[in-house]
Amino acid sequence: MSDDAFPILGIDHIEFWVGNAKQAAFYYANAFGFTPTAYAGLETGIRDRTSQLVTQGEIRFVLTGALGPDSPIGEHVARHGDGVKDVAFRVPDAEDAYRLALSRGATGVTEPTVSEDEGGKVVRAAIATYGDTIHSLIQRDEYTGTFLPGFKAVDAAGARGVGLIAVDHVVGNVELGKMDTWAAYYADIMGFANLVHFRDDQISTEYTALMSKVMWDGVGRVKLPINEPAKGRKKSQIDEYLEFYRGAGVQHMALQTENILETVADLRRRNVQFLRVPDSYYEDVRERFADLDEVDVEALKELRVLADRDEEGYLLQIFTKPVVDRPTVFFEIIERRGSRGFGLGNFKALFEAIEREQALRGTL
Repeated sequence: MSDDAFPILGIDHIEFWVGNAKQAAFYYANAFGFTPTAYAGLETGIRDRTSQLVTQGEIRFVLTGALGPDSPIGEHVARHGDGVKDVAFRVPDAEDAYRLALSRGATGVTEPTVSEDEGGKVVRAAIATYGDTIHSLIQRDEYTGTFLPGFKAVDAAGARGVGLIAVDHVVGNVELGKMDTWAAYYADIMGFANLVHFRDDQISTEYTALMSKVMWDGVGRVKLPINEPAKGRKKSQIDEYLEFYRGAGVQHMALQTENILETVADLRRRNVQFLRVPDSYYEDVRERFADLDEVDVEALKELRVLADRDEEGYLLQIFTKPVVDRPTVFFEIIERRGSRGFGLGNFKALFEAIEREQALRGTL
């Protein structure tokens, strides 16, 4: 990472534009254990949209819906379905970050704007990235309110989490030939570096393949893998996403936990659906983890959690089925024990599981 790297302090929040914000918030609270934390809408003086903030650990999701038929939110949902509009970054100076980004070639979406309430002030700007996705730049060092001006705290009595603590990484799918373009964008605009590059021969099955570059800030606060489809015998998961999302966008978010077995067991009790790998996968896991007594392979098998290791340690991960109507947005649950990797050893089993789901949808 260069000395003049873009000054990002971390992911501030992720905003979804959805068809019904109230119902989406109920889903994330009851399925994934998020706590309803704040609300913005007609009752708080906002006339064109309604937003629900749900939180867990350091994770903040904003679920925003339109209040009229001519809203750009409604247009976004009509085109893409429920999906991520904004991966917002916290920065020390939003105006400086915005001007720096534009000077390096970024496209501006929102000029730096100050909003205030009794909690203080927030400065916010935004720049474009792949598809219709944006990155808001949030400066909140002078703000002590619940979330942002215009939001009011809500009563979250009875909320119970599932052990999710932070956003590990956010994965974007882009069109064929665009991966290098967007990797260069994050390098040039934000000073990110390429943490790892996965070739199509590393991420493939008999039928499909993809390529991926993981861009990061150099310290691990922000990791942004970028996928593009590769030529294969059949339609890949990336092609399917691009078809149903109608373009590039955020495919999935990986959420960290410190105990994946407890988290996944709780999520399954809440009827969250996960991709399933065959029993034979765990024979390979037993061989690869034979020297680590701390890894309970039988427990992993029971919950269908995947395991991978490298020279730095190991990781445990599992992937949900799509959480929206279209085969687009899903989540990864991940526990890291030293490894900074992304589960390369699991890619084949994972892709075969995805292909089985594609076959059921008739899109493989």
